[in-house]
Amino acid sequence: MLILAAVLVTAGCTTRSVAPEASPHETDSPSEIVRTSPPPPDPEEVGANELGVVPVLMYHRIVPEPESVYDRTPEDFRAELQRLADENYVPVTTAELATGRLDLPAGTHPVVLTFDDGDPSTIRVEGDEVAPNTAIGVLLDVARENPGFRPTASVYVNEEPFGGGEAGRRALRWLVDNGFEVGNHTFGHTDLGSSTPDEAEEAIARGDAMIRDAVPGYEPASLALPFGIRPTPGSLALRGEGYDYRAVLLVGANPAPSPFAAEFDPTAVPRIRSQGPDGPEAEFGSTAWLDRLAAEDGLLYTSDGDPTRISYPRGDDTLHPDFADAAAPY
Repeated sequence: MLILAAVLVTAGCTTRSVAPEASPHETDSPSEIVRTSPPPPDPEEVGANELGVVPVLMYHRIVPEPESVYDRTPEDFRAELQRLADENYVPVTTAELATGRLDLPAGTHPVVLTFDDGDPSTIRVEGDEVAPNTAIGVLLDVARENPGFRPTASVYVNEEPFGGGEAGRRALRWLVDNGFEVGNHTFGHTDLGSSTPDEAEEAIARGDAMIRDAVPGYEPASLALPFGIRPTPGSLALRGEGYDYRAVLLVGANPAPSPFAAEFDPTAVPRIRSQGPDGPEAEFGSTAWLDRLAAEDGLLYTSDGDPTRISYPRGDDTLHPDFADAAAPY
């Protein structure tokens, strides 16, 4: 059900690109998706709202002794993942969100887990296994304990990811081979806003080439902007010499719109920093946002279980016109 390539009619969709001048709603239309499972329940019964918002959570280091607001302890990280599983979230990748490929069980909610910088605490592969004390190791463990909590994420890397050398390259290949997305974070974690257009393009292209070289045949589909800063012109974040992306991630402090909403812009997808209830700007962090999304009915994207239609409460006028044929208001 969640192996989306098996339910899409259009072949090769995992490498389809969006040009900067194209509509920001260049997704795989629900009308192109074939439902292969039994008919889902009535959308109203599950409170479906596929025009609701989607949390895109941002992580950096998972370490026992945090040194900044960007760090989380393994215990806090595990607790946050368990909360997501308990509240019926299903992880998807950035590319799946940006292209609207959200084939989820009825009543569940998509969440995107993103990891920046290629820190060694994200993943370490020992033999054929992922070290259990890394972020991906914890994610795999939580997924084993919670059937339906899909073990996937989008991991954004710079040069020498996960400590560098062949061990880092092996980790990149493991991620791709096991259904994770590997995305670009520029080669040298470059401030694209202070770079010339040529410098920005080179920084992005070098990062892209590093991933392709480490994982032959793989085509990165998204970019996480270092510091959340766009280049000038902004279109360089999406397409340039040697790269062509479907989504660009900001830093942000709020959930992303539904990919079917008129407001959704894959060139500027906001994220929420993973954070506990305390600390600087905690009101914009993941704990505060997950509390709010749990408390406010109708705010969160809730799947109807049918990838061929877009269900939402009648009266919501935020659907992008491109998806009118798949609209299923109730």
